[in-house]
Amino acid sequence: MATERNRTRTVTIGSVSIGFGHPIVVQSMCATKTSDVKATVASIKELVQAGAGIVRLAVDNKVDSDALKKIRAKTDANLSVDLQENYRLAAEVAPSVNKIRYNPGHLYHFEPERPWQDKVRFLVDTAVQHDCALRVGVNSGSVDPACREKFAPGDSQGPMLASALAHCEFLDQLGFTRYCVSLKESSPTAVVELNRRFAKERPDVPLHLGVTEAGMPPEGIEKTRWAFEKLLAAGIGDTLRVSLTVPATEKWREIMAGCEIICDVEEGRLQFADSAEEYHSATGQKLEIISCPSCSRVENDRFCDLARQVRAATLFAKDFPVSIAVMGCRVNGPGETDRADLGLWCGASSVNLKKGETLLGSFSYDEIIPRVIEELNAIVACMRK
Repeated sequence: MATERNRTRTVTIGSVSIGFGHPIVVQSMCATKTSDVKATVASIKELVQAGAGIVRLAVDNKVDSDALKKIRAKTDANLSVDLQENYRLAAEVAPSVNKIRYNPGHLYHFEPERPWQDKVRFLVDTAVQHDCALRVGVNSGSVDPACREKFAPGDSQGPMLASALAHCEFLDQLGFTRYCVSLKESSPTAVVELNRRFAKERPDVPLHLGVTEAGMPPEGIEKTRWAFEKLLAAGIGDTLRVSLTVPATEKWREIMAGCEIICDVEEGRLQFADSAEEYHSATGQKLEIISCPSCSRVENDRFCDLARQVRAATLFAKDFPVSIAVMGCRVNGPGETDRADLGLWCGASSVNLKKGETLLGSFSYDEIIPRVIEELNAIVACMRK
């Protein structure tokens, strides 16, 4: 690389270590239902063969946690578990994984009367007991409301940084340093700025890089590459994921893309080397389709097809600065669609359509595309005036 990597501390996750002096670890997340043990084990095997050092799974209930025990018995891969609202599930899943990822912005959902510090203390005690690392995973669409209230409405980065730094400080106070941090946004420009700012404040903490809701390939890979090139070339980043909207059978594409980007940066092959501009200016793109990476929480298997249909149906507006978000489930759906001009938040049998923060209604998977075109035509018409 052009510069030496940041001297972050070492964090061990199963058989791999991340941090200064260790190779950058590429990871992905299974899109099979965790309760489907056979399919998930097959997916883990495929991802490891593609080069994944860590594979993440989602666990939302006891059915998933019981399945995880069976999955653990069938693979020795380094597993990370993704916890959202119910932090207490950590006690159920910790014996079967090597890392626990928690979202500070979702801790308040479960037992809201309890301080978040008590919940993090529980997670730390659980991690220590079962030899697990932690990831503090901050997402732009789900920032802790109490933290967000302290910043101006238009400041999206301040609350994210404050949340991450507060959790790092508390983990350090507890004497627990076996953790990494991620600060994920759907804007590559914001990802670069957030991670640069965090690395300046906490150069000791390993960073997990990612552009959340990067979208479908090839655009999603290009968007991620733009951010990763700038961060990796500056010595920032210890593990990463390329978050793509692809079917469960194609999750290996995330690993291949991540490995290729790392290799290119290490050998000086930078596609955006001379560009200090924002992503849209550097690539010439205006219309942006933001779609979340496929995972086991997707509530309808038609999600990936829907994202592709939205991309094809909206090509007529490619020269207009419009953002359309297509989210697959409830976890980040409501928050991540708020900032898009049009947002689709998928349920099991219908799709919620939003215009900014306003809900326009719920439509079947067969009805949604014509309505999206109708709304997009109205937006374009206003821009032409």
